Amino acid sequence: MNQVTMEVGQKFPLTIKRLGINGEGVGFYKRNVVFVKGAIPGEEVTVKITKVSRNFAEAEILSIRKESPYRTEAPCAVYDQCGGCQLQHITYEGQLKNKRDIVLQALEKYAPNVLANTEVKDTLGMEDPWNYRNKSSFQVRKEGKRVYAGLFAEGTNDLLNINDCLVQHPLTSKITVGVRKVLQKLNITIYDGKNLNGLVRTIVVRTGVRTGETQVVLVTTRNEMPHKAELIERIKRIDPSIVSITQNINREKSSLIFGDETIVLDGKEAIHEKLGEFAFDLSTRAFFQLNPEQTVHLYNEIKKAADLTGNEKVVDAYCGVGTIGMWLAEGAREVRGMDNVDEAIADAKVNARTNPGLQHVRFFPGSADKWLFRWSKEDYRPDVISVDPPRTGLEPGFIRTVLKIKPKRFVYTSCNPSTLAKDLKELSKAYDVEYIQPVDMFPQTAHVEAVAKLTLRK
Repeated sequence: MNQVTMEVGQKFPLTIKRLGINGEGVGFYKRNVVFVKGAIPGEEVTVKITKVSRNFAEAEILSIRKESPYRTEAPCAVYDQCGGCQLQHITYEGQLKNKRDIVLQALEKYAPNVLANTEVKDTLGMEDPWNYRNKSSFQVRKEGKRVYAGLFAEGTNDLLNINDCLVQHPLTSKITVGVRKVLQKLNITIYDGKNLNGLVRTIVVRTGVRTGETQVVLVTTRNEMPHKAELIERIKRIDPSIVSITQNINREKSSLIFGDETIVLDGKEAIHEKLGEFAFDLSTRAFFQLNPEQTVHLYNEIKKAADLTGNEKVVDAYCGVGTIGMWLAEGAREVRGMDNVDEAIADAKVNARTNPGLQHVRFFPGSADKWLFRWSKEDYRPDVISVDPPRTGLEPGFIRTVLKIKPKRFVYTSCNPSTLAKDLKELSKAYDVEYIQPVDMFPQTAHVEAVAKLTLRK
């Protein structure tokens, strides 16, 4: 039986079966996959096709014939336009339930044999799923005499002025608004997105949730800064938590926020932050988890899955600034971390030096694939490997080496259920997947993190 061709403008009833990885409802019309923004699993809706592609179609809701018990009113005024959040129209209970289902879907599609023998636990959520992001990066534009700061409307180059983002820490919102008003008052030129004539393109604010220190970064197209002394003084008056004001120069016409050069305009080069018992210095471009409260729960799940006794040699692959390796260090005999971002390894080494009790933790610049293979040739065999790879998942060579050296336990932390499932299928040749624990690191969005515990099959 062939699929029925659909056309833009076509209308029909549709039952929503599941949530897609981008937060859209997914239904099936005569064997065709239809994605419906704003629809919730279990709902019966009438839709109109807005786009037809080879393997799927997109549609909008015309009416809801049967409403989900998880449907709620999105509290954000620009929710329908912004695209930064995808799930505010679903109650938090419903979000957690559907994020677990996103993990199940990935396993069903890519690793059904793993799913058949693996417990997928309920998603670990937050007590308060709002105002959790410790860092904001808002683009700056000018209309007439007014300076705006915010995010682009989904699929457009139209900037939405955002005064109070409900998933941002309130201090980052307050300071961003204050900074854009200072830029407007001093008539400092603003980047227009079409050329590099304007000066200020992005306002980045990061606050230390535990320490109360805040850093303000002005990303500019060149290294000049008019009215510098007055600008600094006015920014410092916005909030007493501001202890670092820097300027980052990004001369490229690209979507990347930061350039390579950073200048300290006032105060410290880095702010201080704590995670659990560990302290970190965060410079302008340093990576740090955006949801520190939930990060503690995530890292505790990793520690639980690692099941350390104090005697294990541990490898922390794709280690970034070393936070997971440091978290596991207390229960390990030795920790080796590696990452192919040199700046991250430099930060990791500083973090290991400045926190007590981490003399047995070392970090190496270079790919996880390269280092694990090299260590295997030197007859170094870790007892436990912890990985937290990018969305693309594990390198094939890394998996081959793991299957060869066979550590007793393997802890996989993933931000992409699809690549997690594909990699688990390969690793299951030698490992049993005991369980997968989904963790909600980004409430109100469709993103879901997961920690999988693998044990070597006997």
